[in-house]
Amino acid sequence: MGNRGESKLHLHILGSGSKGNCALVEGPCGLVMIDDGFSRREVCKRMHELGLDEQDVRALLLTHEHSDHVSGISVWCRAFDVELFASVGTPETRAYLAELPFCEFIPGKAFTVAGIEVRTFATSHDVVNPTGFRFSYAGDAIGYATDTGCLSDDALDALADARILALESNHDVAMLRTGSYPRYLQDRIMSERGHLSNEQAADAALKLVTDRTEQLVAMHISQENNRPSLAVRSFAQALGAELDDELGSTATLTRAGSTPNLRIRAAGQNRPLSIR
Repeated sequence: MGNRGESKLHLHILGSGSKGNCALVEGPCGLVMIDDGFSRREVCKRMHELGLDEQDVRALLLTHEHSDHVSGISVWCRAFDVELFASVGTPETRAYLAELPFCEFIPGKAFTVAGIEVRTFATSHDVVNPTGFRFSYAGDAIGYATDTGCLSDDALDALADARILALESNHDVAMLRTGSYPRYLQDRIMSERGHLSNEQAADAALKLVTDRTEQLVAMHISQENNRPSLAVRSFAQALGAELDDELGSTATLTRAGSTPNLRIRAAGQNRPLSIR
């Protein structure tokens, strides 16, 4: 793994959405995988597109047990020897997870893996023990939170002042309410154990983004009830950023002096993305 610039940590998002989730944090001693909801072949293909080597994965962390986050784990672990981490009770929710040697933690605990300090925090979703992460190394930090209907004070504290912030911006409320989903499913998505809307994510970003934050990524965007441009626009409006093009695919907040600009973008379901 070569030198990828002055920043110490990098985030590689292989896919984010209801059809599969997987991301990698690159640090001093290799890669830490977050979730694996794709086939091994697809993960390796997307890693190779980003210039990454599957042999560099040192550990795998779970946010929660929904199949779009864990369906590829058993096959991955048969091919690669990695440390496994999940919140207490999560492996027991699926037989194929229970068979694997997970190190279980209580959300709120911190540990070090592959040279990276990992701070965990509880999120709010309709699963056993959902978790978000803050990754830190040598003064650099990445905040990562998806699949949550709200953010607690502890979650906000863990996510604040990160150089890279990956935050769920799942749905546009108007699109959800006028779309094809039945009412019970709409209510589940909008509940405190569901998913963050664009507006909720933008309100949270106001509390989380600081002068240190260089990259803000909208995560887990619904293909039925949202658009990447809507998520980016919502963040941009809240933070006073300018859209970079008419499509609204990215936005930039220009700051005075030598402080780096803030760039806002959206993670996709089918296209891998590296953020350095």
